Amino acid sequence: MLVLCSNGLSSKEILSYTSEKVCFCKTAALVVTADNEYKESNYHVSRCVSELESLGLKVDVFDLDKQPAELLLDYGVVEFIGGNPYYLLHSIREHNTTEILKEIATNKILIGWSAAAFVFSPTLELVNCYSPEMNFLGLTDLRGLSLTQIQVLPHYSKFLSRFDRFEERCCEYEKEHNVNVIRINDGEGVFIDEGIYVCKI
Repeated sequence: MLVLCSNGLSSKEILSYTSEKVCFCKTAALVVTADNEYKESNYHVSRCVSELESLGLKVDVFDLDKQPAELLLDYGVVEFIGGNPYYLLHSIREHNTTEILKEIATNKILIGWSAAAFVFSPTLELVNCYSPEMNFLGLTDLRGLSLTQIQVLPHYSKFLSRFDRFEERCCEYEKEHNVNVIRINDGEGVFIDEGIYVCKI
């Protein structure tokens, strides 16, 4: 199962729904790679660890830049925190992690929020409409992992006033690319099983 979130398992509703799906899992990896600056010191880490532990999971903090990606296959649940989507995409490519994540999304539970929610989709073009300055690596290939064809826009209500023409630019993107973007607020997530949209919590 694939879960695309805005800011993690940060609401009672999304935690409750997720708990039904992880009942046979014992371990989780919290992947901090997307935060290329703070990594395991990211201020969301302790909260995310607590959320996963509340589901009865033993949690390890994990970084693709320091540990072999193959080790992720040892976990029942893998959650990617937010950060820089361009850097995360680059790191996943550098460490040949795409096929591993496809396997986890198919056979286990893969959670990606904020930056990771973009990376797990077909493209970074939507986030590039808002924050191209984050692409300090100069990536020209913005294709995502395509773990799903569903595209989400995280932090929706929070960013409405932060970005100029935030909703209008999303509508323009939808029209130009012939897609429907699911807007999600913090505390919300989209659940996808075997590539099929299940629900939005």
